[in-house]
Amino acid sequence: MSRVDLHVHSTASDGKYRPEDIVRKAADLNIEVLSITDHDSTDGILPARQAARAFPGLRFIPGVEISTDIPEGEAHILGYFVDYASYKFKAALKKFRESRVGRARGMITKLAGLGIDIDWRRVQEIAGDGAIGRPHIARAMLEKGYIKSFEEAFDKYIGHGCPAYVEREKMTPAEAVALVVRSRGVPVLAHPFTVGGDPEAMVIELKKAGLAGIEAYYKENTGEQTAAMLAMADKYGLIATGGSDFHGIEDSRDAMMGSVDVPIEAAESLFELADRSR
Repeated sequence: MSRVDLHVHSTASDGKYRPEDIVRKAADLNIEVLSITDHDSTDGILPARQAARAFPGLRFIPGVEISTDIPEGEAHILGYFVDYASYKFKAALKKFRESRVGRARGMITKLAGLGIDIDWRRVQEIAGDGAIGRPHIARAMLEKGYIKSFEEAFDKYIGHGCPAYVEREKMTPAEAVALVVRSRGVPVLAHPFTVGGDPEAMVIELKKAGLAGIEAYYKENTGEQTAAMLAMADKYGLIATGGSDFHGIEDSRDAMMGSVDVPIEAAESLFELADRSR
């Protein structure tokens, strides 16, 4: 079990557990450094920080995961130590969360055309107070028996390039990196092998915008892929970070919190860079 997990989701976006519960679970797992990185939302940071005060052995890093679209797929930017109280930063994230609503409605309309009848109100109930995302639609599909597994929704219907997929309001990866930098945060490219095409070309582009790290340790990486990302981090002077991308969803693609072996040095490097930035 790793002592570090820098990529975890809560009910503030599409995770199953409340931020407070995640903190307690992390403490029970003897995780020493934790970051909750909800999609386009920082609403879980304050309750998580408050809960973390009860566990002196746990250091909490405020984070966010910003979703961006690219022609080949999706690129996500993790932002650590962001100024989550900043009005401008929260306003930018709110704009993207609102675009998720229109996107989700569009997907439900497309699913209806495929003979899959999903009730919008049920999707809202599943999302609760969190930002609506595709996992909430997938859960609604699973509940009604249209699919046999959570991942089938993405593979056949709502994944990139699938018949019910709808694009959202666009922000380029470089713009997302710049947004994190303006918020005095540390921007990191998440799961680089999901960007499609050549990850190195993406790294070169984002480095110019202020990219500081790359998620080299990730649940779906092979040993060879992790080694390649570590070499790339070294080549471009980036911090090699990592995490489980834990959602708490009963899905074969989900990984347990702390299950990805992330060196403590990765977290220490983030702390050092954040301190220098301030």
